[in-house]
Amino acid sequence: MSRRFEDRQQAGTLLAKKLSGFEGRSDVIVIGLPRGGVPVAYEVAQALDLPLDVLIVRKLGAPGHVEFAIGSLASGGICIVDENLVRSLGVSHEELSEIIEREKAELERRERLYRGGRPPIEVVGKTVIIVDDGLATGSTMRAAVEAIKKMGSKAIVVAVPVCAPSACAELERDVDIWCVCVYAPEAFYAVGLWYDKFDQTSDEEVELLLAKADAGGVSALHYI
Repeated sequence: MSRRFEDRQQAGTLLAKKLSGFEGRSDVIVIGLPRGGVPVAYEVAQALDLPLDVLIVRKLGAPGHVEFAIGSLASGGICIVDENLVRSLGVSHEELSEIIEREKAELERRERLYRGGRPPIEVVGKTVIIVDDGLATGSTMRAAVEAIKKMGSKAIVVAVPVCAPSACAELERDVDIWCVCVYAPEAFYAVGLWYDKFDQTSDEEVELLLAKADAGGVSALHYI
């Protein structure tokens, strides 16, 4: 555990260095996954002089164990369910439907809040860098990838400061995906363990960063 990030801002700065080959390209867009992925994505977009947008993704947590993902949702009507996990945990059809409806409502709330009057994401023919603050199981990231594919992207780069090697390997089984990370420790455990400061990102922070990116960007030092 000797290599840790101070916070999401430093993590984004270090991640941007791994992505320097994309700097200033007109065919590339950075997509942050709210909430925690947006501060990281903001730093990447600013460092590489690329546009920033968001894609809403929601984890489908198991009944009584909300942190344990049995699937995920993403903007654009994407719903991924791990049927094997659902069966092994004994999750009923009614329970699963309730979880999906609840998370769908939250996804739609955040979509309205974060997008406001901003137009839909336009990724047709573009290389999309999808950024989160870390990758554990890869469940929500897979939903994001499927959504971006559905929108007509040319290529997808999954970019995270820290990831479980198995999650990255699983994503890269898709030949159209390239996974980039700063650290990929074998003893991964959890994303938050790789940050000194890992406070929950608020809706207000996400809105502020998106507004600043739209306005041309302001140094991250001014929004903490």
